Amino acid sequence: MTDHESNMSLALALAREAYAHGEVPVGAVVVGPDGVILGRGRNRRQETGDATAHAELEAIREACRTLGDWRLSGCTLYVTLEPCPMCAGAVINARLPALVYGAREPLTGSCGSVIDLFFERYGHRPAVYPGILEAECAGLLQAFFRDKR
Repeated sequence: MTDHESNMSLALALAREAYAHGEVPVGAVVVGPDGVILGRGRNRRQETGDATAHAELEAIREACRTLGDWRLSGCTLYVTLEPCPMCAGAVINARLPALVYGAREPLTGSCGSVIDLFFERYGHRPAVYPGILEAECAGLLQAFFRDKR
């Protein structure tokens, strides 16, 4: 198992936790340059009634608190679903140099599916690694929405 797969497995565990709480199963982790997990997050929109309670934002906020800085230089964000515009914007604002995601998001994906915000002129462009453990990430989402119907 590669480092990307290992770290995505941690994000998948958080996505399963979200699923168990009735949330869209998305999980995220921020990993520092030394491989240490600096932040973790899972969707909590239903739980909190907050439209911004996305997994990526939780993980980024925790990583910023852990480091005591808003810049996450040298870190990588792992998330089970392609980020939406809000979360892609947070990647840009946190100056994350790398984003790794699992499943594509055809409705709101902002790393290439609908738009690629990283190719706009924001002054920061992370490296993007799509499709890591894609089948597992997509399968969890499909099961969640199948169960909701």
